[in-house]
Amino acid sequence: MAEQKIAILGAGIVGLSTALTLANRGHNVTVYDPEPASGATWHAGGMLAPAAEVVYKQDPLFPLMIAAGQWYPELIELTAKHTDKPTGYRTDGTLVVAKDRADKTHLEELQEYQELHGMTTERITTREARRLEGALAPSISGAVHIPGDHQVRPRLFVAALQDACANAGVEFVAEAVKDVNDIDAEQVVLANGLGARETTGWFDGENPLKLRPVYGDMVELRVPKHQRPLIDRVIRGFVEDRPVYLIPREDDTLTIGATTREDDRPEPQAGGVLQLLRDASEIVPGIEDCDLIEVHVGARPGSPDDLPYLGRVSDRVVVSTGYFRHGILLAAMGAKCGAALVEGQEPPVELGACDPLRHSRRNQCS
Repeated sequence: MAEQKIAILGAGIVGLSTALTLANRGHNVTVYDPEPASGATWHAGGMLAPAAEVVYKQDPLFPLMIAAGQWYPELIELTAKHTDKPTGYRTDGTLVVAKDRADKTHLEELQEYQELHGMTTERITTREARRLEGALAPSISGAVHIPGDHQVRPRLFVAALQDACANAGVEFVAEAVKDVNDIDAEQVVLANGLGARETTGWFDGENPLKLRPVYGDMVELRVPKHQRPLIDRVIRGFVEDRPVYLIPREDDTLTIGATTREDDRPEPQAGGVLQLLRDASEIVPGIEDCDLIEVHVGARPGSPDDLPYLGRVSDRVVVSTGYFRHGILLAAMGAKCGAALVEGQEPPVELGACDPLRHSRRNQCS
């Protein structure tokens, strides 16, 4: 396709992945963001978990998650083509465990639901689980192994993506764009997360994107030398029906997360952090000896149905936002489909459920 001048609004993982994909195809790409990689991406866990992240009654999301998981190695390879910076990409798989009998029932029902929707999982004994991860609490009551659920380290990955984009010829402008008509570009991609609520010039009347901030508290720990490695793969757990996850990193740190709240409080909440640590210690007691190095929180952009907004809304504008809890995973899908939309091609996966105008049918500007 002939070279186009393309503006990407937003330098989170979706915007950067889309920019790199388009630049690699020979387009002239400029990314606009006053603070690249400072939003939801910076505070994400980085789990690439199309199976473990399955949520009941969100069936339209599953094909997108599966496709994203399959395409992720391509995105990692593309990044490595343009930079030698690390991404934190690991393919060690995921263990999901249950604390008690009720949690085991939940886990088994969830596994059946996952397999019903084409996810590959393996129910294993608690003894087998502890053989894989010796730090697991001896009291766990059930376990499922998901070898196809992987991880990246978001802060490393976006740094690598920024470098790869720069090396591929992408220009960066440290500004927020309020009106798409203020920029000189043939095509514009709105990948600016919650910032898309404030971006005008492509619709009449009320903004059709009904985005809301969903906060998630995160805890970072450092494993002391005598415990290393504490765990070798992502461990997810259910503790009295509450989800918790522990993500091991290559520098002997751990990320713990799983809170979800919509209280418009942008600071970490003591109660949420306390619950995370309690639940994580029920699954992996050894975390109690770890050093606490950071507590942080990010606001993820969610839509009313928790599906992303991804599609063309005018001759000039493509929307790619609202990825909610799955932004890191769905970045591979968002980049591939977003690039196809920009180039006027059919997206490689059905996007009807992601129509950016589905929550408002006002006339759009061209």
